[in-house]
Amino acid sequence: MLKVTEQASLYDDLEQKTIHDLLTEINGEDCKVALAVSEALPQVEGFVTALVQRMQEGGRLFYIGAGTSGRLGVLDASEIPPTFGVPSERVIGLIAGGDGALRRSVEKAEDDSEAGWCDLLPFSPTPMDSLVGIAASGTTPYVVGALTTARCQGLLTAAITSNPDSLLSLTAQFAIEIVVGPEYVTGSSRMKSGTAQKMVLNMISTAVMIRLGRVRGNRMVNMQLSNDKLVDRGTRMVAETLGIGYEEARHRLLAEGSVAAAICKGQGKGVSVFLSGEDK
Repeated sequence: MLKVTEQASLYDDLEQKTIHDLLTEINGEDCKVALAVSEALPQVEGFVTALVQRMQEGGRLFYIGAGTSGRLGVLDASEIPPTFGVPSERVIGLIAGGDGALRRSVEKAEDDSEAGWCDLLPFSPTPMDSLVGIAASGTTPYVVGALTTARCQGLLTAAITSNPDSLLSLTAQFAIEIVVGPEYVTGSSRMKSGTAQKMVLNMISTAVMIRLGRVRGNRMVNMQLSNDKLVDRGTRMVAETLGIGYEEARHRLLAEGSVAAAICKGQGKGVSVFLSGEDK
């Protein structure tokens, strides 16, 4: 049976189309992605619920994939520390072929079914950890092999794929299948499938960080103050919350090192109480 991700595009003679037509048709296909993601929300919710419990107890989240899928996992993992202020060791992305594959395609790397777990071993994975395998096809040996061994070792496992009932889906405890249909350019799963993967990864990591207390209200109170824009954003948060002027807020923010710490000190509360939400 032909995989959905390999089915022929609904469009043809692309080279004959105007730029306007190309962009309009691609956009039309992209509009289907959010609807496809919505149909998988129950599976995403089930996984995030189990994941939060493990991470509350000190577990880590790993993403693993090849090509576009691997790059998207690494991207999501790399954005967690600056956005939510957690150590980089808590969410880790792995890609077939290593970090060099982030910039240059290492196609054969995805065909080794043992390499994925081997890439995880230096991190000493335990049953407290969780592994998300990302593969549009749902058959990538590098990912399937890693998930198979991880599940046998007691890790929590989930799969993000664009093909229903794939080997990867059958391997994982939580099968998140985002069936977006044929790609605009036949087989180019960097398009709709990649967009769907990014959306789901955003959901997983953001929901987990919120449940772990890394957000207050709707604000990134634990973001790293790594540039002027973020210092300004944090200053405005502190000023608004404490009802003080901008310069005083900025001084407190830089002195304490984070929005959460500056607000807690200003309110006479501990950071642990702030993060747990007990001050509400």
